[in-house]
Amino acid sequence: MKTERVSQVVLLAGAGAVLAGALALLAADGPVDAGGTGTGAGGAGAAGAPGVPAGLAGPAARAAAGMGAGAGASPPDLAALIGDREAWLRRHPGDAVSWAVLGAAYTEHGVRTGDPAAYPKAERALRRSLEARPAGGGGAPAVLGLGELALARGDFGTALRWARKAGSGWRAQALLVDAHRGLGDDAAAGEALERLRKLRPTSGAAQARAVELYRDRGWREDAAARAHDAVALSGASAERAAALRRLGDLEWERGYAREALARYEAALRVAPGDAPSLAGRARALAALGRTDEALRMYGAALEARPLPEYALEAGDLYAALGRDAAARERYARAVELADAAESYGVDTALVRGRYEAEHGDPERAVEVLRARWRGGHRSAEVADALGWALLRAGEPEQALPYARAATGRGVRSALFAYHRGEVERALGRDGAARRALEKALRINPYFSPLHAPAARRALAELGEPPQAPPER
Repeated sequence: MKTERVSQVVLLAGAGAVLAGALALLAADGPVDAGGTGTGAGGAGAAGAPGVPAGLAGPAARAAAGMGAGAGASPPDLAALIGDREAWLRRHPGDAVSWAVLGAAYTEHGVRTGDPAAYPKAERALRRSLEARPAGGGGAPAVLGLGELALARGDFGTALRWARKAGSGWRAQALLVDAHRGLGDDAAAGEALERLRKLRPTSGAAQARAVELYRDRGWREDAAARAHDAVALSGASAERAAALRRLGDLEWERGYAREALARYEAALRVAPGDAPSLAGRARALAALGRTDEALRMYGAALEARPLPEYALEAGDLYAALGRDAAARERYARAVELADAAESYGVDTALVRGRYEAEHGDPERAVEVLRARWRGGHRSAEVADALGWALLRAGEPEQALPYARAATGRGVRSALFAYHRGEVERALGRDGAARRALEKALRINPYFSPLHAPAARRALAELGEPPQAPPER
């Protein structure tokens, strides 16, 4: 099963998006002292960047400066910042600003490493900040941090509520874009993007979100142009790697496996442990027939960021190669990772629904995904997953409206087209099925090691369209 961008909207803007918001908002509070309380006269701090607490040095200062600029930071630098603020807060437990910075850093750590155990720590720190400095009294960094935490957990409705309380700054607008996209409200996401671009027209945050929103609308050339702009404007290594990876994703979705591979490899030269680039490289290598290398790359991606979607993709590749025992092991790992994430408050409905529909209990998948849909999560991804689950559960008539919703939103997804083709075929609509299956293979002939061959088999079974009778 090829999982397309499963519940990772927070990653779309590249690493560093979470902490960038908190630190950028701190800049509005004026000079800060060593703890970042906003009361001292120490200026912008050791890094000389707005919003960086004075007194920081070395990797912690570098992380804070990079995050404050929206450019991201390396995991070691991020760990240094976390350690620094933890030590400071043991001595100064009333420092609301440092609690907000620490909470945002925990969230970013959880996103970067795939460690959901960081999220409860982030929530405690952010709520501690909000208690010390309520939203109406300068607590906007904590409000924004709680929104970013909800986004990291896949709770887009809660992220939207916090974003609406976070003011009108650029980071609040970026959070609004992400939350609206996660809920499937492309119009509202577009409005928030326009506000963001007015505030930060050349920022990585604006460029990244433009790429994703244009992709959602099917504007592939515009998305590619913005992705190239993001690479040109990128500075720090994390920001540049994310921009290059985004280009690779666009190439991959169009079936350009060699070009995608080159982009992912370029991203990995900048950030060698970047998990999404490792997974992207694995997909491209598998498409090119280099399956042993692809399996090693999936292993590296899981090591760097143990996400259930990576385990599912690896399982599909093993299954396509006839290595059923290894496939079952990876599928079990996916369930284990989803269970762990859910225990820390992560919404795993999409990835769990895709797993159950394909390898487990399709009726359970329908139950999980319907609850998500009724809860307001109406993205193309949820529509596609729900439609596929209904088909697998033996309900093709109920599946068709969701399959149409997924393919009618604009995004050109081979997986969505394939799913719709199979729904149409189950209903005996051979012409519509043939068109959807052909479209899937035109978009990306390598879109899944399991389903691309299945699409070809389905087309062969459908045969050629009937010939029109000769004119009399």
